[in-house]
Amino acid sequence: MPRTRPPYPAEFGRQMVELVRAGRDPTDLAREFEPSVQAIRNWVAEADQQEGQPPAAEAVLSASEREE
Repeated sequence: MPRTRPPYPAEFGRQMVELVRAGRDPTDLAREFEPSVQAIRNWVAEADQQEGQPPAAEAVLSASEREE
């Protein structure tokens, strides 16, 4: 059976979001602080959604790429 752990505190997630937005790579943060890369990406996506920002994938694509 897989090991489970208590959820990370909300403040920890907010700190990870701030670090990603400051330019840190989620993979590096996962190695350094323990949560999975996907957990960090989920926190960033959730924060973006709560703040009304477009998802990261849309922000990277150009208008013509989004149309395709």
